[in-house]
Amino acid sequence: MRADRVFAYGAAAGLLGDHLLGDPRRGHPVAAFGRAAGAVERVLWRDHRGWGALHTGVCVGGAVALAAGAVRCVRSSRTASVALTAAATWAVVGGTSLAREARAVGRALEAGDVEGARARLPHLCGRDPQALDADGIARAVVESVAENTSDAVVGALVWGAVGGVPGLVGFRAVNTLDAMVGHKSPRHRRYGWASARLDDVAGWPGARLTAVLAAAAGDDPRGAVRAWRTDAAKHPSPNAGPVEASFAGALGVRLGGTLSYGGRVEHRPVLNSPGRAVDVPDIERAVRLSRRVGLLALGVGVAGRLLAKGRRS
Repeated sequence: MRADRVFAYGAAAGLLGDHLLGDPRRGHPVAAFGRAAGAVERVLWRDHRGWGALHTGVCVGGAVALAAGAVRCVRSSRTASVALTAAATWAVVGGTSLAREARAVGRALEAGDVEGARARLPHLCGRDPQALDADGIARAVVESVAENTSDAVVGALVWGAVGGVPGLVGFRAVNTLDAMVGHKSPRHRRYGWASARLDDVAGWPGARLTAVLAAAAGDDPRGAVRAWRTDAAKHPSPNAGPVEASFAGALGVRLGGTLSYGGRVEHRPVLNSPGRAVDVPDIERAVRLSRRVGLLALGVGVAGRLLAKGRRS
């Protein structure tokens, strides 16, 4: 079976598996990678960028090498190749868990249980929940849904379309390392620099595709494009900016503003200032938009593989 068809069938099956099953409660492959990366960090850690770059290379390179070895082991079998692609897609894509956590916070807010929503929010993002009221929690959820649509779904599918199973696994490894060491804590300011920069590079194409698809699939395509063009560059993240701005315009809401991480307050520019404040029902709207964007990304990835194959033949 041609590689483009292996990706098409396998990625579709993996995305369906994520939709039906979500992430496993125990034994998730990404969690296993995280434990291995933590063990490597304990051996290599120095307050130095070079040692951090070595950590990134060992962890990402090891994950990609294992994935490439698995591909070689099954390449003689069409069924096994599709199954491996499906399993890898299911393991690295997190759309259902994203939707589940967002909806759990939304249900708590709808019931007036702000404390319950605060308790649930850390499952979704790293904001300080005690610093947020109900409206702030709803805004944090919508922003997290937007950003994680790119990180947990579209980016993985883009690199899967480019590099097959090693691309899927490599992207998730990079993204996981960024979450572990890419933040600006005293311990990781230097050591995590390489992981953070590599995540910016790896996330660039997926973020732009997410922004395009959010504009195409949202309620206000012109508003999404306008917000993207006007406000994306104001965001401190080169990849979250286009995604959050496009989602804000597509949903007709304002995102950004004051937020708190680990006791550190940030005053971020407002995205889509003509929009209204986020309401609790916008959480469900954002989740549905995220689902549509994920399905469209699968279609774009499959079409890209087919077109690339056609040009080479």
